[in-house]
Amino acid sequence: MHTAHTELPVIVAGGGIGGLAAALALVRQGFQVTVLEQAPEIGEIGAGIQLGPNAFHAFDALGIGDKARGRAVYTDYMVMHDAINEYQVGKIPTGEMFRQRFGNPYAVIHRADVHLSLLEGAQETGQVAFHTSTRVVRIEQDEHSVTVWDQNGKTFQGCALIGADGVKSVVREQFVGDPARVTGHVVYRAVVDKKDFPIDLQWNAAAIWVGPNCHLVHYPLRGGEQYNVVVTFHSRQTEEWGVTEGSKEEVQSYFQGICPKARQLIDLPKTWKRWATADREPIGQWTYGRVTLLGDAAHPTTQYMAQGACMAMEDAVTLGEALRTHHNDWPQALDMYQRARVARTARIVLSSREMGRIYHAKGVERLVRNDLWRGRGAERFYDAMEWLYGWNVGNCLDAAQNN
Repeated sequence: MHTAHTELPVIVAGGGIGGLAAALALVRQGFQVTVLEQAPEIGEIGAGIQLGPNAFHAFDALGIGDKARGRAVYTDYMVMHDAINEYQVGKIPTGEMFRQRFGNPYAVIHRADVHLSLLEGAQETGQVAFHTSTRVVRIEQDEHSVTVWDQNGKTFQGCALIGADGVKSVVREQFVGDPARVTGHVVYRAVVDKKDFPIDLQWNAAAIWVGPNCHLVHYPLRGGEQYNVVVTFHSRQTEEWGVTEGSKEEVQSYFQGICPKARQLIDLPKTWKRWATADREPIGQWTYGRVTLLGDAAHPTTQYMAQGACMAMEDAVTLGEALRTHHNDWPQALDMYQRARVARTARIVLSSREMGRIYHAKGVERLVRNDLWRGRGAERFYDAMEWLYGWNVGNCLDAAQNN
């Protein structure tokens, strides 16, 4: 651990996955951290998320690998089926051969369990102070410090500010001010107990059923005692970005023509959370003096690459490594962090949009999609995933050397 060159803490706006990962990375560099969270308690909403090997590399670099591993479910494969005729479009084994290739497993986990692992890690350091019901409303900085005001006029001073305040980031709004790009795609998420989940779909896999303007996802959680169910469709109405309670009737109205095996999924949940999704155009600058963005605040993305949380944790590790490389010199480290992350995270945002198009293909495009990976073996799939899953703490700054 390095000793920080300042008495001031680092302020982190946001107590979600990205903010807590940032806090852990900063503590490892010798900093005290102040986390400002606008919610009344530090917690996480949502359901399951998928974790690639890059996420486990990040967990290990943040010192919570064992905690996260103990709460994850390790899948045997990823599989895509056509939701109309059950055709298997592609299947990627994620067992021993996958682990040997990428040095870590593929897993699924409840979002709250990722958050809890990070939170426990942060609390155990004794170096992270949490302020809840605290919403950042204004930011000022000089050469040596950043001052943040909350909604009650209280001020917090730090040596730097990490804006990890999510998809509707106040920090981004002040420094970038760009509009969100509402997709018109609606995501419904639910968790179903194993006893209520169809036996013929109880696969130890991250499974997706792809259909015209829609898709369905399912995979096990919490030791296989629960299953995550996610359905996505193109809304008929004009959507506004946000989360609301969903209705079973709405979900069922969008999945006509889907094969009975996949249709079972939408009849299961008793309650649904409804997300109207958005992303933003990738930006080349998210560092301003001693202020930088991280996670969804920097590069909000749609869910089709299953990499939102993974990218936030990668950001945190990379920020820590940039500080280590520059001996905690903030301006130099933040410049390096940004250069290391901009292209990779933009690739995720743009690839996710394209993957959404592939999932939701119809007509001739659907036929092309179903033919894309015919006869492709595991090694060729792994080669195609190397750019994504090959990330680790040892190479996380490589892109900064080239731009």
